[in-house]
Amino acid sequence: MSARNRIAIMQPYFLPYIGYWQLMNYADRFVVYDDIQFTKKGWVHRNRYLNNGSDQMFTLPLKKDSDYLDIVNRRLSASWDIERKKLKRKIVGAYGKSPHFQEAMAIFNECLDYEGSNLFDFIFGSIKIIKESLDIGTQLLVSSEVGETKHLKGQQRVLEICRSLGATEYVNPIGGYDLYDRNVFAQEGVELKFHKIGDVTYNQMQRDFLPNLSVLDVLMFSGVGGVKKQMGNFEIME
Repeated sequence: MSARNRIAIMQPYFLPYIGYWQLMNYADRFVVYDDIQFTKKGWVHRNRYLNNGSDQMFTLPLKKDSDYLDIVNRRLSASWDIERKKLKRKIVGAYGKSPHFQEAMAIFNECLDYEGSNLFDFIFGSIKIIKESLDIGTQLLVSSEVGETKHLKGQQRVLEICRSLGATEYVNPIGGYDLYDRNVFAQEGVELKFHKIGDVTYNQMQRDFLPNLSVLDVLMFSGVGGVKKQMGNFEIME
């Protein structure tokens, strides 16, 4: 009987919500797409944080370029050095009184201080920093290095990556439940499963809890230890 080999595949998101890290922690190998088209309305270069009781957006400024470029070919704006300082001040203003501010801000600063302007490298760097901070032992892979799959779309691309890596199980966020056919996966010897985040709540020092903000929010209010305690707060569904 072959050894278990759980695969998850996701886009590179900037400081994504805790469900992203739960999925990574559950998988044996976690593939991050670099050779897919950048979508400016997506979450690749932005996320939500808590400020004065409401959720607001922080966004990485990008160099103006073709909307058809892959993420790996997009670059941060020439104004990034200035914008980085503004973003740091914005987060200090929002979270300066949070109980784990020093610990979380140190991680945030390490993510922002990455040298280089390539968007994928910048975000992948932050993913590695958070992964290490949370002691996640999963192997990280980049899609373009797994094999020639760029010409494929959707389920077919996922299946080809699973084949290349010898997957026994593929796990996708529950939001993609209707996108995949478990019978097709079964024919390839791959179990299809879905990750559903649990009721992740913590003290945000306000009356109404705002869920699914950037992992930065959880780090600010719960610290690394608190985030680790929430890592198992999910269901795996078939």
